[in-house]
Parts: sequence; structure tokens; C-alpha cells
Amino acid sequence: MIPTSLSLSEKTSYYLTLEKKYGAHNYHPLPVVLQSGKGVFVWDVEDNRYYDFLSGYSAVNQGHCHPRIVNALIGQAQQLTLTSRAFHNNVLGKFEEYITQYFGYDKVLPMNTGVEAVETALKLCRRWGYQVKGVPENKAKIIVCANNFHGRTLSVISFSTDPDNTKQFGPYTPGFEIIPFNNLDALAEALKNEYVTGFLVEPIQGEAGVVIPDEGYLKQAKLLCEESHVLFIADEIQTGLCRTGRLLYCDYEAVRPDILLLGKALSGGMLPVSAVLADDGVMLTIQPGEHGSTYGGNPLACSVAIEALSVLKEENLAQNAETMGNLFRAELSKISSPHLQTIRGKGLLNAIVIRHPDKNAAWNLCLTLKEKGLLAKPTHGDKIRLSPPLVITEEQVLDAVDIIRESLVEAF
Repeated sequence: MIPTSLSLSEKTSYYLTLEKKYGAHNYHPLPVVLQSGKGVFVWDVEDNRYYDFLSGYSAVNQGHCHPRIVNALIGQAQQLTLTSRAFHNNVLGKFEEYITQYFGYDKVLPMNTGVEAVETALKLCRRWGYQVKGVPENKAKIIVCANNFHGRTLSVISFSTDPDNTKQFGPYTPGFEIIPFNNLDALAEALKNEYVTGFLVEPIQGEAGVVIPDEGYLKQAKLLCEESHVLFIADEIQTGLCRTGRLLYCDYEAVRPDILLLGKALSGGMLPVSAVLADDGVMLTIQPGEHGSTYGGNPLACSVAIEALSVLKEENLAQNAETMGNLFRAELSKISSPHLQTIRGKGLLNAIVIRHPDKNAAWNLCLTLKEKGLLAKPTHGDKIRLSPPLVITEEQVLDAVDIIRESLVEAF
């Protein structure tokens, strides 16, 4: 229990000290300790209110503690939470029917975290390559893009180009070829290898700083994969579920991935839920006992995910993301600051690039934003993602832009 005699500032210090002493030091968070959230706002232990412009890396698209999703969580938690897949439960089939019809696929394989969905896709892709394409055993190759971020498991970091993810974690898993993102010539060349079974891509590279490919890139990439009998795997864990102004970012180019990966907002931020969607020809290459997860497809997760998906559709959050995103970028572009180098984004997945000789400038700006009531986090030094929950209103967008404008003046 926290001592009741502590002052407000001492409360923050108390919790920060606990984490530093007893927790692994694998994150570097902003110095704020949050205790509650509602919609686009979060409150810290000192009762300060902030706009959340990270949204749990797009996990809370529906807003913090959405009442419908909370009720779904509570209702199912009072009935049954876990059976493992050793037994059937009365919610899994409903979820499978709902999500496959929602996205238009034959089958779904539910998992927990986003990186588990990625690992599942890699296994599916390799198995399909051996059973269907006829690639010799242990020869399968999967093409990935430089500056990707698909998670931090050993297999996934094996094709990372970020030294923070790879240094002193080898030996690495073989079977991957890294090509430049947004480069169709490089993809076409890599696809000449007859052992390639899949192309794994983030439609927008979020962790790299919201890097958006050229118009037509995804459509042409899919066509190239089809011509080479290669699976197109879209990691829409962060870009999907209405974040970019469409249900999926691939929808902008009418691209239907052979394997679709979802996570984060699939539970509205309530608990880890991810999903791998594919048609029978891919999904049924894996048989009983060859892949699974104790918690994958648990009743609690399934009930929450159904409600989280329903909220996205019934509250028109894709349309709001598109409208508010356009407004947000338009208002940001009116800010006159020598330190605001670049504004980019799609829907409510946005980033700014800071120009300043101080390598800590983006971090310092985030500290100033925090003091003024807006939470955001730098990525790769000079970039700051600005991605609020999709329930944000016009008034709130304009207020947030004012905070950013004032902070750019004060921070530098």
C-alpha cells in the first residue's frame, strides 16, 4: 500500500522508485504514473489530466475504458474466462464466425499478443510453402522490409534492422531476406528466388515514424506476389481497425492480404488479443498439435473482441479517424516553427519530425507536452507519433494542436 502521508509529487516518485527497483529496465517511459482513463483522456496519481496521443500504440482506438467493452469484459469474466483449447467453449465459435465474416476470410487462428500473430503467420507461410508451393524442406524464404517493427521475439528480431533490437541477441533465425520498404524493383528482384514463400509488410511503418508508402505500392506488391505464387502477409496490428481512416490500411488500394494480422485494438485495450486470418488453402496446412496457445481463443478474449469490433463499426470510427486526421494535419501545418520539419500521417496515425541540433530535442518536447497536458512518445530520436483514440472530437483536436504549438515555443 502507498503511504497515505505522501504529497502529490511524492506519489509519482514512489511509483517510479518501485518500478526502477523491482522491474526490468527494458523500457524508458515518460515520468508520469497513470491511474485512470476515459475516452481520449488519462489521469495520473496526482489527478492531472492528459490527452493520450499514443493510444497504447493504437491499442485503445475505441477510447479508454469504453463502457460497452468494459461491460462485455465484466459479463464474461463472471461466467467463464479460460478453458484452454483442450475443450470447446460457447464463445469461441461465435467469435470465429463474427471476425471471419467481418473481414471476409474462411478461417481465423486467435492468439494473444501481436508478435504471436506474426510468429503464427511465419509458421503458416513456411508450412504453406512446403505443402502447397513445393519448396524443399528447410529452404523457405520470407521477404521483409528494412526498418520494420513486427515485435521482439527471437525470430522476429532476426529480420530487424534496428541495432537496439539485435545487438547481442544472436544467433538469429535464418530464412529471411530484407529489402527496402516502398521499393517495388527490390521486391521484384527478391521474388525471383523460387524458394520465397511470403512477403511480410507493414502497410505503414509505424515504429519507423509513420512512413507511408507511395500510392499503388501495396497493390503492385500484391500483384507481384501473385505472379510469383507467394503469400502477401499484411501486418495491420497497428495500422488496422480504423486507425488510418479505413477498416484496414490495405483497403485504400483494395488489397486483400493472403494472411492478415490483427491485434492491439482488437480488444479495445482490455487484454491481449490477436488474430491471424486466412483462407482454407493456407490455414488448414496446420493440423492439431502443430501450433497453439493456452490463452489463445479464451472466452474472455472472444467476448471482448466481438464487442470491440462492433464498437468500431457502429460508432463509425474509421470515418471519424479520417475526418479528424485531416483536420489535425491541416492545423499542424499552420504552426510556424523552425523545429517542425515534417508532418505526415493517414487518419489518426500521425507523426512529426523535429529539427534541432540537440539529439534529445524530441524527448524534451514530449516532456513539455506532458507539462501542458498531452502525452506522446518519441521514436527513433527525432520523430514523435501523434495518434489519439479514434473517438476524439473536433474541439479536442483543436485544443491539442494549441498545446503542441505552445510547446514548440517553450521547449526550444
